[in-house]
Amino acid sequence: MLTNAHIIIDFGTGNLRAAVISTDGTVLGVAREDVPYKRDDKYTDSIYFDPVVLWNQILELTATALKQGSPVKILAITATSQREGIVVLNKAGEPIVGMPNIDHRGRAWEHILDNKEEVYRLAGRYPTSLFSAFKLVGLREGRKEWWEQAGTFLSISDWVEYMFCGVVHYEHSQASETLLYDVERKAWSKHLCEMFSFPFSSLVPLADSGTVLGKIKPQLAEILSVSPKANVIVGGADTQLAVLSTSAYEGDMVIVSGTTTPIIKLSGTYNLDGRQRIWTGRHIDKDSFMVEANAGVTGLNYQRLKKIFYPNEGYEVIERELQSVTDFQCVASLGSLVADERKPLTKGGFIFNTPVNHELSRAGLVWATLWDIACSIYENYKTLVSVTANEQPYIWTCGGGMESKMLRQFIADLTGKEIRIRSNYRHASVIGGMMICNAASGIDAQQPDAYEKAEPAKEGQHSRFYEQWRENRELLKMIF
Repeated sequence: MLTNAHIIIDFGTGNLRAAVISTDGTVLGVAREDVPYKRDDKYTDSIYFDPVVLWNQILELTATALKQGSPVKILAITATSQREGIVVLNKAGEPIVGMPNIDHRGRAWEHILDNKEEVYRLAGRYPTSLFSAFKLVGLREGRKEWWEQAGTFLSISDWVEYMFCGVVHYEHSQASETLLYDVERKAWSKHLCEMFSFPFSSLVPLADSGTVLGKIKPQLAEILSVSPKANVIVGGADTQLAVLSTSAYEGDMVIVSGTTTPIIKLSGTYNLDGRQRIWTGRHIDKDSFMVEANAGVTGLNYQRLKKIFYPNEGYEVIERELQSVTDFQCVASLGSLVADERKPLTKGGFIFNTPVNHELSRAGLVWATLWDIACSIYENYKTLVSVTANEQPYIWTCGGGMESKMLRQFIADLTGKEIRIRSNYRHASVIGGMMICNAASGIDAQQPDAYEKAEPAKEGQHSRFYEQWRENRELLKMIF
């Protein structure tokens, strides 16, 4: 008997994975590899990838995941990816270069905008080199040999779907990250294109998440040994698909903890902040918005420090040792973002008393790391609720960065809200992709309603730790 399943391609900031997942949400096969980025020496802070290399990697990972999940009948294929990342195509539709979200080749040209407030009003985010339009400006100004070939560009997830079926398109949640899209009107903006001197005619048609683009290319169906009747479905940005996996409703807040940690409010209205600290973009349904503050690099810090301090142990060992830490052994500040700060903290580290206390342990250093993540999330949460209040007694969470139950408890204590997490949180974007494919395929497969929760402690024991964290961050800002 063949199991009905979907293929989900998930192109993250750090790694690329292909997943085969059944229509009931069981992950049958997963293959994962790091993304092979290259430095672009023509800029001070630029990184790119070769789309041809990445496409071959996608096919290899997909074949591996299919072998793990065999025997299956693939009904649909979709993709999700990092936001702000794009692939530039030439006029024949062939890929030229891929620029991920961590590419800042446009930073030297941020000054070209005379009216950044107008960009914020239309695009829903303060314009910086993080966003796609500035990557294109950087390409135009510094890589003319590539720019002169360029015909259009796609988000990375839309490019993956294009490679599977040959239909060019741009999904709305991804278009929200370009600075060329009017978020409130849900349309490309001629005015924004003029502000960046970008040809409006080069933009491809917009498409709703869940749209059936067509069948998989016959040659790819043969290469992968899947049904030629498998549909290619429009997916969306990885944060939006992760939020979808929680089954959160309008008015709910969701913390998505991956490489970075967006704090999200689902809203039925377009929200802007007079101080331009938050973002507002499109969710993957037809009418909703996502209002967001972002704590920056958080989960990636935790993963890297685990490799240093606990290279051969699982997360359960860390959690057990964390229970022995009853007081601050040290304070950490590791580069997370705070929405109220105009400049990011580019230098950080651990601060502890000298000479080194005999009680300082690896668990104490990880405890401080998790506390830094929790406090950074809390700072951004406070900014977000100052713009759009959280009237719910809970906050949903998802993403691999939420592996630590201690972190969940920290967030509950700081926010005073119940923290909820579903059992599928580690594969949140893949689950969201499966839900989109199910809906497009007319499959009604209910997701489990059960969830774990962390309730805030009544005694508020962490208030003094929070003040110490703030003092430490201010100290580092003064030094650096």
